[in-house]
Amino acid sequence: MEQSELNHNQNQSQHPNEHSNTEHPFHTLTVEQSISQLQTSNEGLSDTEVVTRQERYGKNMLQEAKRKSILARILEQFKDVMIIILLVAAVLAGVLGEIADSIIILFVVVLNAVLGVIQENKAEQALSALKQMSSPSAAVQRQGQVRTVKAEELVPGDIVLLEAGNVVPADMRLIESASLKIEEAALTGESVPVEKQVDPLEKADIVIGDRKNMAYMSSSVTYGRGVGVVTSTGTQTEVGKIASFISQEDTDVTPLQKKLNELGKYFTIIIIAVAILIFIIGWLQGRDLLEMVLTSISLAVAAIPEGLPAIVTIILALGVQRMAKRKAIIRRLPAVETLGSTEIICSDKTGTLTQNKMTVQRIYVDGKVTAAEEVEAARDQLPGYEAFVQVMTLCNDSKVAGEGEHGKGISLIGDPTETALVDFAYNKGFDKREGEQRFPRKAEIPFDSDRKLMTTIHDMSAAHTPFRSMTKGAPDVLLERCTHIFQHGRTEPLSAEHRQQIAAANKEMASKALRVLALAYKDEPSIPADLSPDVVERDLTFIGLVGMIDPPREEVKEAVRICQAAGIRPVMITGDHRDTAAAIAKELNIIQDESGVITGAELNQISDQDFAEKVTQYSVYARVSPEHKVRIVQAWKKRGKVVAMTGDGVNDAPALKASDIGVGMGITGTEVTKGVSDMVLADDNFSTIVIAVEEGRKVYSNIRKTIQFLLSANLGEVVTLFIATLLSWKILSPIHILWINLVTDTLPALALGLEMAEPNIMNQPPRASTSSIFAEGVGTSIIYQGLIEAALTLGTYYWGLTHYTEAVAITMAFATLGLLQLTHAYNVRSNHESLFRIGLFSNKYMNYAAIISGLLVLIVILLPFLNDLFSVTPLTGNQWLIVIGAALSIIPIVEIVKIFIRSSRKSPPAA
Repeated sequence: MEQSELNHNQNQSQHPNEHSNTEHPFHTLTVEQSISQLQTSNEGLSDTEVVTRQERYGKNMLQEAKRKSILARILEQFKDVMIIILLVAAVLAGVLGEIADSIIILFVVVLNAVLGVIQENKAEQALSALKQMSSPSAAVQRQGQVRTVKAEELVPGDIVLLEAGNVVPADMRLIESASLKIEEAALTGESVPVEKQVDPLEKADIVIGDRKNMAYMSSSVTYGRGVGVVTSTGTQTEVGKIASFISQEDTDVTPLQKKLNELGKYFTIIIIAVAILIFIIGWLQGRDLLEMVLTSISLAVAAIPEGLPAIVTIILALGVQRMAKRKAIIRRLPAVETLGSTEIICSDKTGTLTQNKMTVQRIYVDGKVTAAEEVEAARDQLPGYEAFVQVMTLCNDSKVAGEGEHGKGISLIGDPTETALVDFAYNKGFDKREGEQRFPRKAEIPFDSDRKLMTTIHDMSAAHTPFRSMTKGAPDVLLERCTHIFQHGRTEPLSAEHRQQIAAANKEMASKALRVLALAYKDEPSIPADLSPDVVERDLTFIGLVGMIDPPREEVKEAVRICQAAGIRPVMITGDHRDTAAAIAKELNIIQDESGVITGAELNQISDQDFAEKVTQYSVYARVSPEHKVRIVQAWKKRGKVVAMTGDGVNDAPALKASDIGVGMGITGTEVTKGVSDMVLADDNFSTIVIAVEEGRKVYSNIRKTIQFLLSANLGEVVTLFIATLLSWKILSPIHILWINLVTDTLPALALGLEMAEPNIMNQPPRASTSSIFAEGVGTSIIYQGLIEAALTLGTYYWGLTHYTEAVAITMAFATLGLLQLTHAYNVRSNHESLFRIGLFSNKYMNYAAIISGLLVLIVILLPFLNDLFSVTPLTGNQWLIVIGAALSIIPIVEIVKIFIRSSRKSPPAA
């Protein structure tokens, strides 16, 4: 039987519509049927059979995708439309003899390629982290003997022994279980270790977290022991499927990349049209054909904003630095801008919205329910509290490892439920270590998933009682073993009324999705000779209930509110139970009622087409598998939404990769999720994502301002050259255009990238990913502002030509165009608001840019040794006054246009 055939049965459980009556998932088979189907036995495989299967199935390892060569990675960086246009421009500039132009353009292109290659290798890092999670060795039974072998040597059919502390080395069907608990949070998202069993399960279409007779690769054994028969190895395991998914190439294009590609296409059309038009006009005027070809190509090269890709990259990088200071680490530059357009945030519950730490919320002692934070104040009214805390901490297998972080609290090792009890007691003044010294454990009956109880017996001579058995477990089971109750400082018979009160308290806690345990004890004159549950766990005295949950992070509720105000919809996705997920979601105001909750099993019954239509109905997904998470993300993306996915466990990795932007957790997150994420939250704080979204919106707004500034400037240059060519004026040479584009464009453009965010930026809905980069008046502004620049430059040239010499006219046009662009940069700081309202000099970076760039324009004219290089001549005072007047005049002209824009935006008065 081939491995693909062995694992096909398991896969059917995730795709019930494809399930065949002749094929059964392993979790639905008996132990004997599973062993038979895998062609093995309880004694294990023979050495010969192991070799045969290793040849057939390969090593039990996660396979990496074929790595791209450095050359392939570099070539990929040149697929962008704008980059291709720049390369063509560089070649044409070289052909025309403008070597400086060509070198500078090529430098910009190479810089972008280098930055792109540096950002590569996410998937390789993630797969490496997955490999490190895999168990290096395993105890396996072969030919009737137990051996320790490398985990990579396991094959389907191997019999593997598991005990507390082991990492499960492969997917397996459990054939023996002794109080076995396995922590699967990284794979399923469920925060509590799963109690395992060996009995077959009826339903085929259940999620991983409900397959209680299966153990999965990379999960951890926290309690008990067990034996399993390997059903899947390597890439066929559940974690292997995740590895295969995240190793696939990511071909999605970010909104910013789409916009720049759109921009590149517009430019291509405009440049070709202008070049052809100028050639035709020159030809009709009877000019030399070769001269017109060169003129047309010069115009086309001048139209290219060669600094745009580099400036956009730098603005993004500056955004990355700002976000890093605020605990949001960006791994991929375009992710900054993508955040700004995020409409849906799909978040894993455990460890992201919640603390990933079971915490006591309520206790029921002396006939009343008390909130955990109110226990200290109510202790005098709770005579049974001391005995209650003793049972809570002493009937408990967790260990105190030492002091907690930063000297606060204690560090605990053990089952999360048990550590929650010890942590609660410690914070209320009862130290487990001191309790164990005073009342040492003398005997125990370990927890058993069948009887759902655990009992320990302690020497209580320090409390003037010989021995005491302490029992904790499921409330309904434990209550059946109780005959008395300790209440109001005395022991009395457990009446029907008492039972009703306890049941009501249990129901109240359960309704809040709390995990409830009951506690009881019994005083003994000596350690019972018969330590069977039937003898020890009877005639118990009920002492109380304790309810706990993995609570929400304190700051998340406010973060959710801000997201909703910003038009962003938070969606909770978890492997935990429906009631628990709903309770947390209600507390965070993600949902108001349970109509917005759906389980993985229910989702299985909905086709992809129907789900894409119904996805807006649900904000909470419970008991889901990794495949479901990807499906949820893809359903939102089909509706044209920009989706972010936050998470920390291995189970989140495929969805993080499938989303537009994956957000990993820096502290609790696995290396796998960090490896595939676009952004990592260094403080694991969900509210940091709100900061990142605000920064993303600011960055996109500033990039649009930069594009508006650069394109209006280049349009002004093109129109100036176009009209001058029609009039046979010699106005600007290529070196003039190059100097202006590099000196007076670059620094102001970068300063625009540092513009402050608008005050109401987080009270606006997210922009649609399909919206044009020229929307909201940007395109119109580029055109009219470019025409104004051209008109002012041509007017200054004409004045110089008619009143002075051609050399003076060229110099005046050069100075006017350079200084015009500096003053115009101030206009672009807001497309609608008055420059004087936002503060003429409120952007200090713009002030520095204007001073430096202005000086670089002036020195070309003022320093005699540069005059010949740039073909300019010194200007007189009057000539400078004309130049400066023309350069400043663009500010009042644009201010007048803005007045009309603002008045047209105002709503007409109500009738």
